[in-house]
Amino acid sequence: MHGQYVFRVRVRLQPAQPGISLESGTETTTVTVTREAPEPGTGGWRFFRETLWRGEVADDAHARRLAEDWLDLPVEDVSFSELQADEMYVDALKEEIADDLAAFKADTVSEVLSKYLGSSIRVESGTN
Repeated sequence: MHGQYVFRVRVRLQPAQPGISLESGTETTTVTVTREAPEPGTGGWRFFRETLWRGEVADDAHARRLAEDWLDLPVEDVSFSELQADEMYVDALKEEIADDLAAFKADTVSEVLSKYLGSSIRVESGTN
């Protein structure tokens, strides 16, 4: 079972030593960051509920702080790309959501997935 969140992050590069400069226009770069999705039912598995809304980052400042922690670099912008997961992960996620719909203030699993992840779920065959 495998799942990961994929984000696009724009970072600002800063020289660590005085006297070092960056070529104009090269001080920012956009990188793709993948974050392991905790196994459904384990600690942190509700990351999507606390971070995303309709497939977008719900709180920009919070997401930038998270990305800065992940990368140890100043982050200017974060956008959510998708949840990539195998079928086992998605099935387990749906089961955990179904067991606690009240926590998501929803009537169905589909409503929860749409509410937080939008259409940004990619089910992959096999494992990574």
